[in-house]
Amino acid sequence: MIDPVAVAMDIGGTGIKCALADPAGEIRHTAWFPTGAERGPDAVVATILETASELVATAKTQGMEPVAVGLIAPGVIDEANGVAVFSANLGFRDVPLRDLVASHTGLPTALGHDVRAAALAEARLGAGRSTRRMLFVAIGTGIAAGYAVDGVVDPGGHGASGEIGHIVVRTGSDARTCGCGARGCLETYASASAIARSYGADGASDVAKRVNEGDETATRVWQEAVEALADGLLTGIALWDPRLIVLGGGLARAGDTLLEPLRAALERRRTFHQLPEVDVAELGNEAGCQGAALLALDLIEAEGHEAG
Repeated sequence: MIDPVAVAMDIGGTGIKCALADPAGEIRHTAWFPTGAERGPDAVVATILETASELVATAKTQGMEPVAVGLIAPGVIDEANGVAVFSANLGFRDVPLRDLVASHTGLPTALGHDVRAAALAEARLGAGRSTRRMLFVAIGTGIAAGYAVDGVVDPGGHGASGEIGHIVVRTGSDARTCGCGARGCLETYASASAIARSYGADGASDVAKRVNEGDETATRVWQEAVEALADGLLTGIALWDPRLIVLGGGLARAGDTLLEPLRAALERRRTFHQLPEVDVAELGNEAGCQGAALLALDLIEAEGHEAG
């Protein structure tokens, strides 16, 4: 019997992470291709279509049967209609990506948001697999989230659910300007890029290392970021009341250097809230592709139920 697999593609501004995953979520093959976003959105779409075809061919060559495609991308994603509404990283505006890939490959295709897909994977396969209600927060260049209930992540009414990075956590004339046009957004204080910029380091990991070495300036910058992150997460806790918060993205690699002061900062802010556990993600860089695969497999299951 030929093994069925989902074709998974995590489309980023620099590269496309690809995988073939079986129904149990096990990755059977991985690949990476440059996105080439500098060539413009039409060229990116062409690369996505070529890559999808290559993955389908690879699956068949290796004795597997591709049954569906799962695509994920950053930005505002209309999952219901399969449209990449806006993505600054890719130059997309109203690109019907789902239908383009489905037509090109002849396979059922699902389109999702990169962070919400990672949340889906962590909820079903990773740190949240034993928790019914989990808030996944990815902290990298920006900050975004996905709230999972019973292994399902809601995309929101307009494809923009989970934009926790744009909660305003600081006000006043000195509040930092965000790329979204607002001032004082969480990601301008607590993202990995914001921490590195505040210290003048190459990356947040360098700042974390200096914190552990006792660097006073690094410690001050780190604590300011942690306090801002706690303010943002407390809003998320008030809105969603999760049992577990899972931190992913580059900043989560700091481990206890982040978790210990963050837990303490949340505790200081506690009023009536029941604070959730706070932990780091388990799936790492694989979460996006695994989430894309789950979207594809869910699509097949849903179509099977409809046919039945």
